[in-house]
Amino acid sequence: MALFDKFTKLAQERAALGQSGLNPFGTRIDEILSPTLGRIGDREVVLAGTNNYLGLTFDPGCIQAGQQALALEGTGTTGSRMANGSYGSHIALEAELAEFMQRQSVIVYSTGYLANLGVIGTLAGPSDIVLLDADCHASIYDACRLGGAQVIRFRHNDAKDLERRMLRLREQARSALIVVEGIYSMLGDRAPLAEIVEVKRRLGGYLLVDEAHSVGVLGPNGRGLAEELGVEGDVDIVLGTFSKSLGAIGGFAASRHADMELLRYASRPYIFTASSSPASIASVRAALRAVQNQPELRDRLWSNARHLYQELNALGYRTGPEPSPVVAVLLGSPHEGMAFWQRLIELGVYVNLVLPPATPGGQALVRCSVSAAHSSEQIDRIIQAFAHLRDCLPRTAAAGDDLVRTGGLA
Repeated sequence: MALFDKFTKLAQERAALGQSGLNPFGTRIDEILSPTLGRIGDREVVLAGTNNYLGLTFDPGCIQAGQQALALEGTGTTGSRMANGSYGSHIALEAELAEFMQRQSVIVYSTGYLANLGVIGTLAGPSDIVLLDADCHASIYDACRLGGAQVIRFRHNDAKDLERRMLRLREQARSALIVVEGIYSMLGDRAPLAEIVEVKRRLGGYLLVDEAHSVGVLGPNGRGLAEELGVEGDVDIVLGTFSKSLGAIGGFAASRHADMELLRYASRPYIFTASSSPASIASVRAALRAVQNQPELRDRLWSNARHLYQELNALGYRTGPEPSPVVAVLLGSPHEGMAFWQRLIELGVYVNLVLPPATPGGQALVRCSVSAAHSSEQIDRIIQAFAHLRDCLPRTAAAGDDLVRTGGLA
């Protein structure tokens, strides 16, 4: 077998999808005009697929902090955290995150993906068991492979199924690692964290919550789902990212166990990866202050999210199970999903197109990311685009009729 022959089936699938002339893979946004506006080709579009939940990518304080760090400390560290890549600002950010998250230990990684690899892949070795929600992010699955742990999946958001599997493990359950997410990125639904905590209290285990999509979004102070539900004391490790609400790049792990500091000497993605640039660290520190000092950002985010979710439901679209800054609309086949996504761009709205196998049930979906920076007029523009597709596609093309009747509508 030649080196790339293993990808033949993938190439055929992508070629079949590309026969329509559409190419959603690696969409190029030619110009960023604001946190919520961009240009694709010659068309201005509302950016509704960016995960920029608090709109902080253009925050003046964040930009000024990044520019100042760039001028004072240069473009990059050119080294790992263990070598020459821990600057004073890296240590300061870890201390500020520890205070914000109310945790004893925080370790900053270069990306959120690496944080998952570095923590889960190091903690869960070949003799360990990981119980994880079936819909967990790919980086969590990759982390389990890296560490070689035994993986036991339980049904998505099903605490009863988790309990059944832990009961079968008997005494082994007491040292197992349970992994869930705060907000799941495909449908925007939340983990039943209170129920999972109740199982953990009875049967043991260590609980890790990936709050990538919920830090800055949920909780009175923006610490995530665990804070919102009042169960922070039962969560052993929180994983987070800087590339969502904090508007930059990087990731972190926060734990109530001081012994997590030992991972600095064992976590290969920490030891052998160059650290985040000073500009990124500085902008994250400024964004973290904004999260703490501007709760009105969360208020605006949730007002926008609920409005979009309610209106899309009123139009008859099949959305995720609850309001969320991630508003997913489930469609039909990949071809139908691509046509729908392309029409949205033509109407001036950019969202994420997600295709199987990343989607639940083998359906295509489009995913809207709502931002605090979206104006009410921009949210209405998104709603109007979806309304136009519902109203116009059946009259304009047979394929459009199929798309709306069997795909995007309940």
